[in-house]
Amino acid sequence: MNGQEHWITKRTTQGDVRLFLWQKRAAPGVPKRGAILFVHGSSMASQPTFDLAVPGRAHSSAMDWFAERGFDTWTLDNEGYGRSDKKRPINFDISNGADDLEAASQFILEKTSQARLLLYGISSGALKAALFTQRHPERVARLTLDAFVWTGEGSPTLEQRKKRLAEFQSKNRRPIDRAFVRSIFDRDHPGTADDATIEAFASAILSLDDSVPTGTYVDMCSKLPLVDPEKIDVPTLILRGEYDGIAGIDDLLAFFRRLPHPDKQFSVMEGISHASFQQKNYLLVYHLLHGFYTQPAPVYRG
Repeated sequence: MNGQEHWITKRTTQGDVRLFLWQKRAAPGVPKRGAILFVHGSSMASQPTFDLAVPGRAHSSAMDWFAERGFDTWTLDNEGYGRSDKKRPINFDISNGADDLEAASQFILEKTSQARLLLYGISSGALKAALFTQRHPERVARLTLDAFVWTGEGSPTLEQRKKRLAEFQSKNRRPIDRAFVRSIFDRDHPGTADDATIEAFASAILSLDDSVPTGTYVDMCSKLPLVDPEKIDVPTLILRGEYDGIAGIDDLLAFFRRLPHPDKQFSVMEGISHASFQQKNYLLVYHLLHGFYTQPAPVYRG
């Protein structure tokens, strides 16, 4: 499907910031289902994550799959990533990413005439999505947090990453290469993603960035928790890959119990590690999201 790029301006005390948004419109002739905003993680821009083309891999683009089913699909490059501005001398942390979502959501809601967005975030993108929802619940119809982390307890990946915290704190960007992208899929449970998808993913990431910000790593290693679940009063789905080394299951369940909205779901995705849309079982993710985003309103509320 053809996409359309948009450019928006985020106002900051250090000047205006240009952010890149990518849209794929709902397919004609199917019932309209609303607008989804997809939020990427720490080490890659938006299009490689949500609009990835892999020969022989049916429905590889999540944006296409949902657009074909009536959703207006959107994603953005957070500041410091991909096509968005990288000029400010900061490390582009979680809070700054939530600011990006504030600017993007206002643009999308005005453009689509929707009252609220369907929001999906993965890994540090889930933290950005959760923090944005905490700040602006009136803009979010339904929230999905994939590979989310609350306090960081029970996360072997974060325990290893903390050993390099001083290095991450000493600079605003860290280099990435093909070997690093492959390590995302090897660190938890090798075999959950196929080589062709990993290579296509790496090529797409590296065509846009040879380094990425350190801010999300610093936050996840030293500043958790960043989100108060009791202030996220919207319908929420938490997704956790069976083998994910970031999202400790007890940590997530403690967060889940504190969510105040009665419409909340928790799903463990079999055979999936961290980057769920690039896994062999990616269609499980689509199925769970589609069910949550098309769930009918309850007839009775107590």
